[in-house]
Amino acid sequence: MLSLFDDEQEYPRVYPHERRILAHSSDRVAWLRARARGITATDVAKLSTPASVIAAARQKVYGSGFSGNAYTEHGKAREPQIAQWMLREHGIAGSDALFHAERERRHLATPDGLAVRDGGRLELAEIKTTNKAWRSIPRHYLRQIWWQQYVLGAERTLFVWEQHDDFVPIGDPQCRWVDRDDREITALVGLATQLIATLAAGSV
Repeated sequence: MLSLFDDEQEYPRVYPHERRILAHSSDRVAWLRARARGITATDVAKLSTPASVIAAARQKVYGSGFSGNAYTEHGKAREPQIAQWMLREHGIAGSDALFHAERERRHLATPDGLAVRDGGRLELAEIKTTNKAWRSIPRHYLRQIWWQQYVLGAERTLFVWEQHDDFVPIGDPQCRWVDRDDREITALVGLATQLIATLAAGSV
């Protein structure tokens, strides 16, 4: 008599954050539709004052009118190559998944990279290109990083940037780890809550 378990298969482990995927940027229509229903890291990057909440609400409702330029196109073209470097040097794979936060489905993030370490610990990555010699990470990118950490439940993020001169890369990418900052995250969640309330009130 055959055991009921003879044909049992082993399935890949599904981590909690994987159950919170709403869309993938490879399906751009679905990704944009899902992003429009919540507050993303791109939205939160702009939030620092009550006035910025109003401005962000107007942009969510009416759009920004910005559809990209040579710099954004360069960033899109270089991201896969930078992601390969990131995987090779730091073991963080590129990601195009849009996640929602554990307790609030309207809080959204699409990190550029994600790795699951021992014990299920998450590390994220964010990729940028720039023509500037950064001495520190611009503040609006830090807000984006902290928001992604909150949504995913990650403890740190590898911020990776590649400098270019007239769109020609200068050397290898540079990187810096950014630790989770719960005080900053609490402030951002508060501003995002104000943004949601402003949008719901239709007062823009």
